Amino acid sequence: MSTDHTRGPEHPRTPHDPRPLRVAGHDVPVVTATTVVVGTGSAGYCAAARLVQLGHDDVVMVADKIHAGASRNAGSDKQTYYKLTLSGGDDDSVHEMARTLFSGGAMDGDVALAEAALSARGFLHLVDLGVPFPQNRFGEFIGYKTDHDPRRRATSVGPYTSRTMVEKLEAKVRADGTRVLDECRVVDVVTVPDPDAGPGARRVAGLLVLRTDVPHDGAASPWLLLRCTNLVYATGGPAGMYATRVFPHGQWGASGAAYRAGVHGRNLTEWQFGLASTRPRWNVSGSYMQVVPRFVSTDADGGDEREFLTEAVPDYGRLLTLVFLKGYQWPFDIRKARDGSSLIDLLVHRETVLRGRRVFLDFRRNPVRDDFDATAMSPEAHRYLEQAGVLGGTPIERLRRMNEPAYRFYLDRNPRVDLEQDLLEVDVCAQHNNGGLVVDAWWRSNVAGLFPVGEAAGAHGVYRPGGAALNSGQVGATRAAQYIAARRGHAPLDDAAFAAAAGPVLAGALDLTARATGRAAAGVPDNTGDLLRAVQELMSRQAGPVRSDASVRDALEQVHAWLGGYDDLVTADAGSRRAVNRTFLVRDVLTSAYVYLSAMADYLAHGGRSRGSVLYTDPDGQLPAAGPDDDPLDLPDVYRFRLDAGALDDEVQEAAWVPPGGAPPVTDDGRAFAPVVPRAADDPAGLPVFRWRPRRPVPEDDDFFENVWREFREHGNVP
Repeated sequence: MSTDHTRGPEHPRTPHDPRPLRVAGHDVPVVTATTVVVGTGSAGYCAAARLVQLGHDDVVMVADKIHAGASRNAGSDKQTYYKLTLSGGDDDSVHEMARTLFSGGAMDGDVALAEAALSARGFLHLVDLGVPFPQNRFGEFIGYKTDHDPRRRATSVGPYTSRTMVEKLEAKVRADGTRVLDECRVVDVVTVPDPDAGPGARRVAGLLVLRTDVPHDGAASPWLLLRCTNLVYATGGPAGMYATRVFPHGQWGASGAAYRAGVHGRNLTEWQFGLASTRPRWNVSGSYMQVVPRFVSTDADGGDEREFLTEAVPDYGRLLTLVFLKGYQWPFDIRKARDGSSLIDLLVHRETVLRGRRVFLDFRRNPVRDDFDATAMSPEAHRYLEQAGVLGGTPIERLRRMNEPAYRFYLDRNPRVDLEQDLLEVDVCAQHNNGGLVVDAWWRSNVAGLFPVGEAAGAHGVYRPGGAALNSGQVGATRAAQYIAARRGHAPLDDAAFAAAAGPVLAGALDLTARATGRAAAGVPDNTGDLLRAVQELMSRQAGPVRSDASVRDALEQVHAWLGGYDDLVTADAGSRRAVNRTFLVRDVLTSAYVYLSAMADYLAHGGRSRGSVLYTDPDGQLPAAGPDDDPLDLPDVYRFRLDAGALDDEVQEAAWVPPGGAPPVTDDGRAFAPVVPRAADDPAGLPVFRWRPRRPVPEDDDFFENVWREFREHGNVP
């Protein structure tokens, strides 16, 4: 992590209008601010609001599209926010919540403690901004249990919890007068050496973005440089890597730029996958599964309809129960794939990936037979439906009685789906990256001044309670803002130093653009869209919820070839802002995919087995069964697996990308970074390298009030 504790003289707020600066032989507009926040989701807006609240108001925000992104456009039937218990008589404490987060495996204990300690503060900040979390008549914020949650810490404002958070936080940021720049594609982070932090260390100097609203072949410059001391990186996870994803359209991420800047990654193998509709994109959790719809598959043209679950689960009551359980066991969990509800995900995966068919939910008819016999289900499922008053009828009748908004949601989408009339197409989709850019308990990365927050940050372990991501985003944004306000108020680089640092970055972007547009001018067709689809489909097919050593390495070699030859491969029409934009988007996606696939290969080489939301094929493993007492199913061997069983829970995998001709990072703990696949030192794709370290434990509760109070009065709580 960064060791920069220098506050420096407080830099006065500067005008945020761009002014030209000569960089790499070109006049480029430059916006200067002490802190730049990249991303306009709930974490980014929270960081901007907290910075101003703490007196650090020299802030500018940038986004590729302000109204895109997962926070504003994603959700479920009851999107969850996870926090410390604030109602009832249930026992809870900060350290107990921290231990719950820590128990997910491969999570650092100091991060878990910070997320628990600030959960109430982050939650109540949202309440004060107007997010209508439900309270009882005494003012208690009532809760319920979510997945991986031993208490009742979860709460919700309905399908659009995160959207409501974004809207209220955005209103606060607008009221503060913070400038927000839209239509800015992240190209690269500008860094300079940081001699105070040791050999090879870097610190942030700025950011290069492409103005996607400015024509590339016009008089105005499409490039914009942001000069800053701090960069709060709230770009979301690298959603653009997968074709089969529930991330909303327009959520791409920009992790590749961070890796190219020297930021390390953590737990990159740990994704979360789950059943979701594909058009429109939405999680089909909660009520959508608890009303027990019929699962059918068709050929590519919608013909040859089959109710395919019965092939593997012939027992009527067992089938109904497994579908019901997907409602609150929604994420694919390899521990529930042997004979539990996640078998449903694997059967859907077999239809779509192995058989090339399409899968739909049918709410018009009951599974297997026309009548619905809830008495055949497990007592737990039967009792739930009985209490809801929906023991009969059809799935759509049960849904409309239990959760009318869940039905109406699809009526208001584009494309519009009427569940009373239409089938709903679904697949097992990438939904969230539990790993990401490395952070410490102040959400500092290893590059001084760069603070990843939200899904961009690798703050989670293998498992996390449902809704913990929303809490993590608010906590991380608050911690980063606290540290910046207390220790990093000094001015950015002067003109000469910044022009020297940004020059090579801008020159590289100009060269790539000239090559890509030059090929188009010579008559080579634009291929940016084809390349984007190709890498996404490759990742979904070979590195999704079902992976093998062979599939990962095959995908890795293909991505390596694309990335290594990218400068001479990509072609973009200079007259198309979209094509030039995608030139840098595809490079970012390829960089992320290259690092992530290498992390998967390294995980397997380290002895990793199936865990979390991923099945790693093991020829010596077991096949799933329809029930605990049943024989293994007749499934392809790709579904054979052995559980990790927590073997690597106490270790954290860290990743770094080494540029061509560079050297692996120098570490101070004796655990050097090393490649999993040897490559030449000057390989144009660069070299991903890895190390494994023990996770940091949850700090002991040994604070004595008088000592903490004295330290807080004299120095604050920021180191």
